[in-house]
Amino acid sequence: MQNQIVVAGAVISGSAVLLAQRCRPPELAGRWELPGGKVMVDETEPHALARELAEELGVDVDAVAVGERLGADIPLNETTTLRAYQVTLLRGEPHPHDHRALRWVTAADLHDVDWVPADREWLPALARMLETP
Repeated sequence: MQNQIVVAGAVISGSAVLLAQRCRPPELAGRWELPGGKVMVDETEPHALARELAEELGVDVDAVAVGERLGADIPLNETTTLRAYQVTLLRGEPHPHDHRALRWVTAADLHDVDWVPADREWLPALARMLETP
């Protein structure tokens, strides 16, 4: 069985990163994450992330510029790996289409967020990225 990759986007604007508040499943509802989703068969990770962010944030898929990887892979279970990328929105205003809410967070506030457990692994990398001019 092939490993399922789930991609997440660290959407950066200035010195802040965009977080999305989950609606489901019940055990994660209300917690915050980097938005993203599953990579489909025959889809590159950057294309999947652009597609997922367009769907979840209501922006044009060609307005999403996927950059460098962020941090290390995070195994979610035996068959699923979570992977993050730095992202820039070239235009458009994000809106929560698949989440309860969105918010911009600076490096100073990263540790005050009620993160989904897996995304906490990226806090050191996110803090370094946000603190770098």
